[in-house]
Amino acid sequence: MIAGVIAVVLLLAVAAYACGGGTDYGAGFWDLTAGGAERGRRPRWLIDHAMEPVWEVNNVWLIFVLVIMWTGFPVLFQRVFTTMWLPLALAAVGIVLRGAGFALRRPARRLSGRRLYGAVFAVSSLLTPFFLGAAAGGVASGRVTSAATASTDAWANPTSLLFGLLAVAATAVLGAVFLAADARRFAAPDLHGYFRRRALGALAVLAVLAVITLVVTHGDAPHVWHGLTHGVGLFFVVVAALCTLATAWLLTRSSGALSRVPAVGVVASAVIAWGMAQRPYLVPTSLTVAEGAGAHTTLRWLGLVSLVAVVLVVPAVALLYWLDTHGELEGLTDADLRPGGAGEES
Repeated sequence: MIAGVIAVVLLLAVAAYACGGGTDYGAGFWDLTAGGAERGRRPRWLIDHAMEPVWEVNNVWLIFVLVIMWTGFPVLFQRVFTTMWLPLALAAVGIVLRGAGFALRRPARRLSGRRLYGAVFAVSSLLTPFFLGAAAGGVASGRVTSAATASTDAWANPTSLLFGLLAVAATAVLGAVFLAADARRFAAPDLHGYFRRRALGALAVLAVLAVITLVVTHGDAPHVWHGLTHGVGLFFVVVAALCTLATAWLLTRSSGALSRVPAVGVVASAVIAWGMAQRPYLVPTSLTVAEGAGAHTTLRWLGLVSLVAVVLVVPAVALLYWLDTHGELEGLTDADLRPGGAGEES
């Protein structure tokens, strides 16, 4: 019973990272595709200002995922990191380089330095979700077994490649939707239309990839395919489809400000559908939740620690997002820093 509860917590943490971290990666994707220095100046300006107050905060969910995996499901952790060490190592390097690139490109004095750091940030934002998705595809297709070795087939297979592309497309959707809403907050109507059009295009690509993935899993990951087309997994697939339609409809409205809610619903529902489709396995069809779980005492303490972490972290992150979306975290301007400026009490 407790192992099943911890498995659900792990799945929800993965969904939280996919939504929160996915929005950050999506901003980097649009930074990469914004064009040259002059053409991409305005989109990159918005990306910098929208991400700056909360950049990288979503990696707290990734840390949460790793702690639950190695503490609650050590067998799963060992198998995944043995079999998938290369894509996961590349993803880890991408996370580090992405953060460094974003932090260093604005204060860099030379144009060549800003371009270099910007390229590192943008390319890492594309490759990191792809490799994380590819690793998840290897798990979904049952290639992470006790006998498996760190071979290319473990993550360079049809399901893994499609999961990687789905991850990139999902981040592109989230990034564009949130940036379109931020454009209105920053009074940039040209960028609102710019990112709204890209959000619609990315949403269409995501829908097509989802259908292709469902077809491919029929032969390459039959257990997951069955779970996605029956029971609870099918329910969340339907929810994801409805959220996709709602996101598209809201994006076509004049403001589209509410499109962020169903956009998050698309990604969260898709991740939960995948997790529910694997039941009762952590790795179909070789490792069940009960077989991969740690000691019962460890799981009880992990459940308590997870509860405390959720009580402390979720309100703090929610407050941070609220302050950011309401413009309460804007950086100080030169006028604020002058004696008697706007930031000084009269």
